[in-house]
Amino acid sequence: MNWLDEVKWDAQGLVPVIAQERSTGDVLMFAWMDRAALQQTAELGRAVYFSRSRQKLWFKGEESGHVQQVHEIRLDCDNDVVLLKVTQEGHDPSIACHTGRHSCFFQLYRDGAWQAVEPVLKDPERIYK
Repeated sequence: MNWLDEVKWDAQGLVPVIAQERSTGDVLMFAWMDRAALQQTAELGRAVYFSRSRQKLWFKGEESGHVQQVHEIRLDCDNDVVLLKVTQEGHDPSIACHTGRHSCFFQLYRDGAWQAVEPVLKDPERIYK
Protein backbone atom coordinates (compact mmCIF):
# COMPACT_ATOMS: atom_id res chain seq x y z
CA MET A 1 0.00 0.00 0.00
CA ASN A 2 1.19 3.52 -0.82
CA TRP A 3 1.91 5.51 2.34
CA LEU A 4 -0.31 8.35 1.05
CA ASP A 5 -3.27 5.96 0.86
CA GLU A 6 -3.09 5.50 4.63
CA VAL A 7 -3.95 9.17 5.22
CA LYS A 8 -7.65 9.85 5.78
CA TRP A 9 -8.29 12.70 3.34
CA ASP A 10 -11.46 14.76 3.83
CA ALA A 11 -14.19 15.19 1.19
CA GLN A 12 -12.11 17.88 -0.55
CA GLY A 13 -9.03 15.63 -0.60
CA LEU A 14 -7.30 17.58 2.18
CA VAL A 15 -5.75 16.76 5.54
CA PRO A 16 -5.11 19.27 8.37
CA VAL A 17 -1.45 19.92 9.18
CA ILE A 18 0.20 21.37 12.26
CA ALA A 19 3.72 22.81 11.96
CA GLN A 20 5.73 22.58 15.18
CA GLU A 21 9.16 24.08 15.68
CA ARG A 22 11.55 21.23 16.39
CA SER A 23 13.91 23.17 18.65
CA THR A 24 11.34 24.80 20.95
CA GLY A 25 8.18 22.70 20.58
CA ASP A 26 6.25 25.87 19.68
CA VAL A 27 3.19 25.31 17.50
CA LEU A 28 3.84 27.66 14.61
CA MET A 29 0.84 27.28 12.34
CA PHE A 30 -2.04 25.22 11.02
CA ALA A 31 -2.63 24.64 7.33
CA TRP A 32 -3.93 22.07 4.84
CA MET A 33 -2.27 19.65 2.46
CA ASP A 34 -3.56 17.72 -0.47
CA ARG A 35 -1.91 14.54 -1.70
CA ALA A 36 0.53 16.40 -3.98
CA ALA A 37 1.56 18.79 -1.18
CA LEU A 38 2.31 15.94 1.23
CA GLN A 39 4.21 14.03 -1.46
CA GLN A 40 6.32 17.10 -2.34
CA THR A 41 6.94 17.90 1.33
CA ALA A 42 8.34 14.39 1.79
CA GLU A 43 10.43 14.58 -1.39
CA LEU A 44 11.80 18.12 -0.91
CA GLY A 45 12.23 18.19 2.87
CA ARG A 46 10.47 21.55 2.99
CA ALA A 47 6.85 22.38 3.76
CA VAL A 48 4.45 22.55 0.85
CA TYR A 49 0.81 23.27 1.67
CA PHE A 50 -2.43 23.57 -0.26
CA SER A 51 -3.92 27.06 -0.28
CA ARG A 52 -7.69 26.77 -0.13
CA SER A 53 -8.15 30.44 -1.01
CA ARG A 54 -5.92 30.22 -4.10
CA GLN A 55 -6.76 26.57 -4.88
CA LYS A 56 -3.13 25.70 -5.54
CA LEU A 57 0.05 24.40 -3.94
CA TRP A 58 1.76 26.90 -1.66
CA PHE A 59 5.46 26.48 -1.01
CA LYS A 60 5.88 27.97 2.47
CA GLY A 61 8.22 30.91 2.11
CA GLU A 62 7.82 31.33 -1.65
CA GLU A 63 7.04 35.04 -1.17
CA SER A 64 8.30 35.77 2.35
CA GLY A 65 11.50 33.70 2.34
CA HIS A 66 10.30 32.10 5.60
CA VAL A 67 10.82 28.50 4.51
CA GLN A 68 10.10 25.53 6.75
CA GLN A 69 12.74 22.81 6.65
CA VAL A 70 10.95 19.55 7.53
CA HIS A 71 12.70 17.09 9.86
CA GLU A 72 9.80 14.74 10.60
CA ILE A 73 6.37 14.02 9.18
CA ARG A 74 4.05 12.34 11.68
CA LEU A 75 0.50 11.04 11.33
CA ASP A 76 -1.88 10.94 14.31
CA CYS A 77 -3.57 7.81 15.65
CA ASP A 78 -6.70 8.30 13.50
CA ASN A 79 -4.61 8.97 10.36
CA ASP A 80 -6.43 12.27 9.83
CA VAL A 81 -3.99 14.94 11.09
CA VAL A 82 -0.38 15.48 10.03
CA LEU A 83 2.29 16.98 12.28
CA LEU A 84 5.43 18.48 10.78
CA LYS A 85 8.49 19.03 12.96
CA VAL A 86 10.24 21.93 11.27
CA THR A 87 12.98 24.50 11.45
CA GLN A 88 11.55 27.86 10.46
CA GLU A 89 14.12 29.69 8.34
CA GLY A 90 14.48 33.15 6.84
CA HIS A 91 14.50 35.37 9.94
CA ASP A 92 15.97 35.29 13.43
CA PRO A 93 13.94 34.93 15.57
CA SER A 94 11.84 32.78 13.28
CA ILE A 95 8.64 34.05 11.66
CA ALA A 96 5.94 31.59 10.59
CA CYS A 97 2.89 33.89 10.56
CA HIS A 98 1.88 36.21 7.72
CA THR A 99 1.34 38.91 10.39
CA GLY A 100 5.12 38.96 10.97
CA ARG A 101 4.96 37.03 14.24
CA HIS A 102 6.79 33.89 15.35
CA SER A 103 3.59 31.83 15.57
CA CYS A 104 0.10 32.13 14.13
CA PHE A 105 -1.18 31.37 17.64
CA PHE A 106 -0.35 34.78 19.10
CA GLN A 107 -3.79 35.62 20.51
CA LEU A 108 -4.51 34.65 24.11
CA TYR A 109 -8.01 34.59 25.60
CA ARG A 110 -7.81 36.62 28.79
CA ASP A 111 -10.40 38.59 30.76
CA GLY A 112 -13.14 38.03 28.20
CA ALA A 113 -11.16 39.13 25.14
CA TRP A 114 -8.48 38.01 22.71
CA GLN A 115 -5.16 39.75 23.35
CA ALA A 116 -2.08 39.70 21.11
CA VAL A 117 0.73 38.38 23.33
CA GLU A 118 3.52 37.99 20.77
CA PRO A 119 5.25 40.92 19.11
CA VAL A 120 5.39 41.61 15.40
CA LEU A 121 8.99 40.75 14.49
CA LYS A 122 8.82 42.16 10.98
CA ASP A 123 6.23 44.41 9.37
CA PRO A 124 4.17 42.32 6.91
CA GLU A 125 4.43 45.19 4.40
CA ARG A 126 8.18 44.50 4.29
CA ILE A 127 7.69 40.72 4.07
CA TYR A 128 5.29 40.61 1.12
CA LYS A 129 5.94 42.66 -1.96
